[in-house]
Amino acid sequence: MTYVSALVPTAANGWGVEGSLPLLAVVAVAGIGTGILFAVSLVAYARRRRRQYLLISLAIGALWFRSVVGAATVLGYVPMPIHHFLEHSLDFLIAAVVLYAVYAHTPGSFRGEDDAS
Repeated sequence: MTYVSALVPTAANGWGVEGSLPLLAVVAVAGIGTGILFAVSLVAYARRRRRQYLLISLAIGALWFRSVVGAATVLGYVPMPIHHFLEHSLDFLIAAVVLYAVYAHTPGSFRGEDDAS
């Protein structure tokens, strides 16, 4: 074993994520929890039909999709470079959507057509 390969976490030296049952259990619990939150957010949007509820549903749906990507990585379907690209892209999307929802629907901000009272 070379010096560099000793520092790189892989399945061969026990640091890999593929096949890790404890990690899969954590991702599964997170996926179930965010899946429930996503369903509740869709129900709230269906009842209110306001843009801010749709934006929150989109953000929570992206959060749930992060768990799907995590599970697929642990199960060996998504390679680690793709995993990191998707996870960080979803992080940016979630933050941008939540910030836009707060900014666009704060009292005194510009009002959308569905916000007119």
